[in-house]
Amino acid sequence: MKLDILYEDNHLIAVNKTGHDLVQGDDTGDEPLSDKVKAYIKKKYNKPGEVYLGVAHRLDRPVTGVVLFARTSKALSRLNKMFQEKEVKKTYWAIVQNLPEEDEATLKHFMLKDSKKNKSYAFPKMRSGAKEAILHYKMISSSAKYHLLEVNLETGRHHQIRAQLAKIECPIRGDLKYGYPRSNKNGGISLHARKIEFVHPVTKENIMITAPVHSDDNLWKEFGNVT
Repeated sequence: MKLDILYEDNHLIAVNKTGHDLVQGDDTGDEPLSDKVKAYIKKKYNKPGEVYLGVAHRLDRPVTGVVLFARTSKALSRLNKMFQEKEVKKTYWAIVQNLPEEDEATLKHFMLKDSKKNKSYAFPKMRSGAKEAILHYKMISSSAKYHLLEVNLETGRHHQIRAQLAKIECPIRGDLKYGYPRSNKNGGISLHARKIEFVHPVTKENIMITAPVHSDDNLWKEFGNVT
């Protein structure tokens, strides 16, 4: 069990998630990242009994990047409020093959989730039961065949980045569910939670945690030097 720990103190711990990890357990029965982090804490600090770990936010299973956990209930309750009140800034990197019409834009759609298919649909106009979804993207690099977009979410909807980019005919590389024609060799998709910025819920320090891209994908390595 090897975890890529990005940040750790008495209240918080952040991990660079792989494209294979579940953040929390589900009906697959696979060991979730939260359990791996608990085991790491238990071993490192020689803690007896059950280790407390609170899940403050989640990433889809095929998505890589920074995941933040709370090590105390006080930190979790404060983090939950911060996420709800949009006081946490999350920056994503997405690799697409199709060139967007604009290098930089705000996307606004209305999204409906299909729980049976575990998929969301983005519509240009309001529909019954839909929720507004807003993100901002800008193109920050290009290779011979692909483009790297930096994405900032204004809302946090199910599969939001994946569905909204697909809606503008720029599905994320490897994302078969949202229309990309081929899977990635590692089974993940080219969406990476690059950075998270917030005021520490206990110490009140300004915290910025950046997740390096994973080295099992040559295209990510090519884009990994972008600041």
